[in-house]
Amino acid sequence: MADFTGEHTWLQIQHELSFRKLIEGSEYQEELKYDFNVKGELRHLDTNESFVFHYYKNACERNHKRYEVLGHLITQYVYELLERVCMLQKVYIPTDATEDEPRSLFFMSENALTSSSSLIVLLQDRGVFRAGQWGRRTIVSEGLEHGTQIPFIKTALQSHGGVFVLNPNDNFVDLKTEKERLSFSTREESLTSAQPVSWIPKRGSSSPEEHTLYVWDHFISKSAAKNVAFIAHGYGGLVFVDLLVQRKWEVMNKVYAVAFIDSKHNIQHQTRSDPHIQEWIQQSCREWVSNTKPLDKAVGSVMKVNCPTVSAGTEEYGLAPSCCLHAIFKYLKNTESQDHNGL
Repeated sequence: MADFTGEHTWLQIQHELSFRKLIEGSEYQEELKYDFNVKGELRHLDTNESFVFHYYKNACERNHKRYEVLGHLITQYVYELLERVCMLQKVYIPTDATEDEPRSLFFMSENALTSSSSLIVLLQDRGVFRAGQWGRRTIVSEGLEHGTQIPFIKTALQSHGGVFVLNPNDNFVDLKTEKERLSFSTREESLTSAQPVSWIPKRGSSSPEEHTLYVWDHFISKSAAKNVAFIAHGYGGLVFVDLLVQRKWEVMNKVYAVAFIDSKHNIQHQTRSDPHIQEWIQQSCREWVSNTKPLDKAVGSVMKVNCPTVSAGTEEYGLAPSCCLHAIFKYLKNTESQDHNGL
């Protein structure tokens, strides 16, 4: 297991795995002259400035294309960090996929299935970003420590022992090749053409809900851990409640706590007023929301029947996960100890 002693050790390690190496030797060198510094911040190599979206004048489509390429490179880099810094294993699904079949993937710690230690499952918001990221925009503007899930992963490995990093947004494969899809050499007029894009859904992962259900059925539910906790951000909260409805008793027996962050779930609509599920959510879950109040201060919720709701300590949606990290793990630790004491 990686040595995570010290608050910023992993950032020093990531700096050695240069993001720049993914760009060098490619056609993107001038358009994307950026790298992550030792603090995990994305900075221009010459000016040390933050990422500039409007690189081309009066060319919205081309600027968006450039940002897409940056996002693709960040995905590859974060995958590398998950494997080489966090020492997680990449798992391809579906497990019975044929050689030519499109596959999705997720990450888990080495002994996640066999260890009796408690498990932490990370479930991100909906968007273009992939496993290991809370949000692409936050990574670009605020850095790896705020925008990636790595601080959560290293804390989970230290305090709980096992972790699953789901990949709920990896739902389709484009029939075009990666080179064609990501090439800057594509003429600008073709970027605005109305040609239909052919997408193939990935079996078992064609939606965030299906992906999460598949990983639960084939991996998490079969793990040796008796205590599982979910940390779910944004749409990930809705996805967890969908899982809870689909696998009601399984989930309620195996999951001891859920930390929602600005969750998009709706208990009344999703649970169809099931009293067992609603009672379990109120007793086993807590939600942190973007708010002006100090961290962990109670926030009233009149919009929906819900679990206890507290402030994330920030008004910025993208920063909410990193701001409430320590509060979440304190809550999980206290909840698990109370659970053990009650047995």
